[in-house]
Amino acid sequence: MKNLPTKADILSFIEDNPTKTNKRDIARAFGIKGAARIDLKRMLKELQDEGHLEKRRKTYREDGALPPVSVCRVTGVDADGDLFLEPVEAGDTPPRVLFIAKDGDPALAEGDRVLCRLTKVSGEDHAYEARLIRRIGTGPAKILGIFRKGAEGGRVTPIDKGDDKEWRVPPGAVSGALDGELVEAEQTGPKSRMGLPQARIVARLGDPAGPRAVSLIAIHQHGIPDEFPDDVIAEAENAKPVKLGKREDLRELPLITIDPSDARDHDDACYAHADDDPKNKGGHVVWVAIADVAHYVTPGSKLDVEARKRGNSTYFPDRVVPMLPEALSGDLCSLHEGVERPCMAVRMVLDSLGNKLSHRFARGLMRSSASLNYEEVQAGQDGDPNDKVAPLMDSVIAPLFAAYEVLRQARHRRQPLELDLPERKIAMDEAGKVISVAFRERLDAHKLIEEFMVLANVCAAEELKARNTPLLYRVHEEPSPEKLDALREIVQASGLTLAKGQVLQTRHLNQLLAQAEGTDQAELINIAALRSMTQAYYGPQNFGHFGLALKDYAHFTSPIRRYADLIVHRALISAHNFGNDGLVDDDLKSTGEHISMTERRSMVAERDTTDRYLAAFLADRVGTEMEGRVSGIAKFGLFVRLDGSGADGFIPIGTLGREYFAYDRDAQTLRGEKSGVVIGLGARVLVRLAEATPITGGLVLELLELDGKALPQTGGRGRGGPPKGRKSGKYKAKGAKLKKKLSRKRG
Repeated sequence: MKNLPTKADILSFIEDNPTKTNKRDIARAFGIKGAARIDLKRMLKELQDEGHLEKRRKTYREDGALPPVSVCRVTGVDADGDLFLEPVEAGDTPPRVLFIAKDGDPALAEGDRVLCRLTKVSGEDHAYEARLIRRIGTGPAKILGIFRKGAEGGRVTPIDKGDDKEWRVPPGAVSGALDGELVEAEQTGPKSRMGLPQARIVARLGDPAGPRAVSLIAIHQHGIPDEFPDDVIAEAENAKPVKLGKREDLRELPLITIDPSDARDHDDACYAHADDDPKNKGGHVVWVAIADVAHYVTPGSKLDVEARKRGNSTYFPDRVVPMLPEALSGDLCSLHEGVERPCMAVRMVLDSLGNKLSHRFARGLMRSSASLNYEEVQAGQDGDPNDKVAPLMDSVIAPLFAAYEVLRQARHRRQPLELDLPERKIAMDEAGKVISVAFRERLDAHKLIEEFMVLANVCAAEELKARNTPLLYRVHEEPSPEKLDALREIVQASGLTLAKGQVLQTRHLNQLLAQAEGTDQAELINIAALRSMTQAYYGPQNFGHFGLALKDYAHFTSPIRRYADLIVHRALISAHNFGNDGLVDDDLKSTGEHISMTERRSMVAERDTTDRYLAAFLADRVGTEMEGRVSGIAKFGLFVRLDGSGADGFIPIGTLGREYFAYDRDAQTLRGEKSGVVIGLGARVLVRLAEATPITGGLVLELLELDGKALPQTGGRGRGGPPKGRKSGKYKAKGAKLKKKLSRKRG
């Protein structure tokens, strides 16, 4: 037939019109009608057999080519900051797809699934470019669990406390996993209402009971990058020490670092002396010097891309996942004793009442006079200095505490939120076994450094705000009305009061905490006040810091471990023309959102790890009776914070006596239907440890006594178990999920 196109014509049309590739579109393009369609079908079949075309459903395309509209998965960012995708249906060797963002596109994260329009390109290191049509999900669901081998494939039991459903692994998706091995698996195929969800194993992580496996679980479960790419390590190892050049020479200042005794990096140093200005009698001059990370981690470098990706360092009891490679974090950016190091410093002048009169920033070169820890500095101040501290007492240590004293007075006038929630310290042996759990002692030496760092952070925010320089503020907004109402309910149930009908200020909360101090309700009220706080975050707009009672606040003092501080350093460099390595980030909003996410990710991972280590510590004490206090109430059970370890355990409602307990959400109580016994927040309890599961961090308790009395053995619904039709396993899963919601921290 003379109007039939050649094979070359058909291939050319398909290449030029990737969205019109079904047989009807091709026939319409060449005016093919009637019986001629049979000939067209024959030609398309021949092209397919010859390997020129590939048929997918009812469309044709070049062999190996992707459809013009495809579902892709975000694989991550490369060293140049470009975002790449992987087509979901591309087979074993997917082509590289570069994502081209346009204004208004949402921020995408690794694992997100997106519907994109693809354009084939040539002469590039990628085969396609993609533009977003819409985001359609967060990719296949992933789980971390224990693999149990079966006759055909096996199953994965999740380690997450809130997930009690197993996943089925077919024979071809085992990936060589051994029985009892810790694995990472991802969902395959759509979810089904019937049967177990199906998964394939994507990573084998070894023995779940092995040394230091607990933090490894958290790292993989929360997707924390823990290995540096080779090019990032190479860039760090090629860095060189800094010479004075145009920097301000601060080497003669007796700056010292004060850190935990096990600290490996030192990113802040301080020095203070009495102000010799006669107009400022009783005043002080305080220097805070911070490691100049910006000199080594320049905008757009491989180090910068990796640091932004990580957002911050993550700290576990047995390891640190750092933001920067060891060559920087532990060496060139660390203010080691007696070694010249580049720094960003601020000189602050205080009056005799602790008010800041002025400040000045400098980019300098310093030499730390001493690397000290909190305990030895405190011992020196208390009159028992060791050989290292003694020579520094009069010239360095005493002036630091004198400056701190006036800052403490200023803090008291400002009235930031004064929560009393001691930090847990988990001690481990070399094999990774927990040997003790205690609470860290909070010394004046800790508070001294905190006050100096807060003041330096304020100076950075005020300086950049005054110079109209973009920056990332540390924002902590006031509590929402809903959270305040919930706090008031707990306060009233505890027999205390929180003022209503006025604009809430931190001093009002401090008055509440003072009422509770020394009472049985003290810990409960502190926890409740913390939970009422909003989550702090980073953003380019300044809404103040409610918890610290400050109008202007930014993070400046820890650029080794926080990307936000590095942004502030770059902003200061730009504002003062300190160099050509200043701020170039033109999307601070996106950066702020990303590093706020990485911060929350680290907090959850650290908390989950602590829970698992506590469960491991208590595992050999199952059956032991312990005392504690009710810290949370839900309709499916109650939470108890155990004395001594501070661990949180869960009591399923079905195990409470021999009657049904009704949940009163407003009063935050459980009331026995027959006995009338009321269980409320803050109640003292005696419990027996029924289960401790280190792999999940779960603790299940059995209630023995409430406020010194045994629960009445009243007959009724449940008779020692949950109401009919309910299972305690369901309560455990719900309890774990609620615990995650309640365990929010102020930043």
